[in-house]
Amino acid sequence: MTTEVLEQAIATTRGVLANVSRDQLDDATPCASWKVRDLINHIVGGQYFFAGGVRGELPSGDTDWAAGDFLADFDTGARQCVDAFNSDGAMDKMLTLPFGQMPGSAFIGLASTDTFTHGWDLARATGQDTDLAPQLATGLLAGARMAIPPELRSEDGAVFGLEQTAPADASNADQLAAFLGRHV
Repeated sequence: MTTEVLEQAIATTRGVLANVSRDQLDDATPCASWKVRDLINHIVGGQYFFAGGVRGELPSGDTDWAAGDFLADFDTGARQCVDAFNSDGAMDKMLTLPFGQMPGSAFIGLASTDTFTHGWDLARATGQDTDLAPQLATGLLAGARMAIPPELRSEDGAVFGLEQTAPADASNADQLAAFLGRHV
C-alpha cells in the first residue's frame, strides 16, 4: 500500500485551502456547528493528528491554525502525515487511537477520506467549485461504502450523519459528500 491516495486528497484540499480569504473565517459550513475557521482548524490539525496517530503520539487539538498562516501550517502537517505513513511498517502496525484500534492501512483510508471530504466542505462554504478530483472521489466513495456501517450514522452526525440523496447529476465529490451526510 502506498500514500498516493492520501497525497491526492492533500493536494486537492490544499488547492481549496489556498483560495480561502480571511474575511470568510466566520462564514457557515456544511458541518452544522462549524464556521470556516473551525473547519480550517480541523483540516490543518488533522494532518498533525494523523501523523501523530501513526507515530503513537497524538497532538493536542488546542492550536488555532486559522489565526496564523494556515496554508504553510497545512503544508508542514501534510508532509509530516505522508512521512509518517511512509515510515517502515506503518501500514501493517496496529494503531491505538482515541476512538479505538485500527491497522495503519485502514487509518490511511480514514485520513484520506477525512482530508478530502473536509476540503469539499471548505469549497462549499467558500463558494468554490465542489467538483473535486472525480477519480479520487469515486475511489473514496467506494471505500466509504465498505467501511461505514449504518450503526455509525445518526441524525446529530456524532460520527457520520445520515446518508443524503445526491441529485442525479451530482459530481463524484458531491456524491461522496451526500453519502457522508452532507446536503448537496
